Amino acid sequence: MKRLAARVCLCLALLHGQAQAGAEDEMMGFIVDNTISHIGHDFYHAFSDRLRATSRLDFNLVVRERPDARWGSLVTVEYEREVLYRRFLPPNTTQLNDEAIAAADLVRQQIIQRKLQRLLQDTTDLERDEL
Repeated sequence: MKRLAARVCLCLALLHGQAQAGAEDEMMGFIVDNTISHIGHDFYHAFSDRLRATSRLDFNLVVRERPDARWGSLVTVEYEREVLYRRFLPPNTTQLNDEAIAAADLVRQQIIQRKLQRLLQDTTDLERDEL
């Protein structure tokens, strides 16, 4: 009888541990740097420093850059494969830190809005990807 009770307790403990691990499987807080040029790297560092200082980083972002000799660098910030921020940075950017701080604040606000929309969205009949 003791062996049966021990096995049942062990099975319940394993099931409980798997249920908790499912909610924690995804790692959060990454800001991936896919920039190429010096301007892109400077933007990324100022952007990520501002986000780390002002939010909990319970999300992942990708900062991409596409350099252009004529227009400067096209910088985009993606959240869950959607572009939240897109702007051309000229090659002689003197206010790069201000632009990165404004971008970080804008992206943080858009992420908060998307999370609120997801919470308030009625998905009783359909899943989110079916809408």
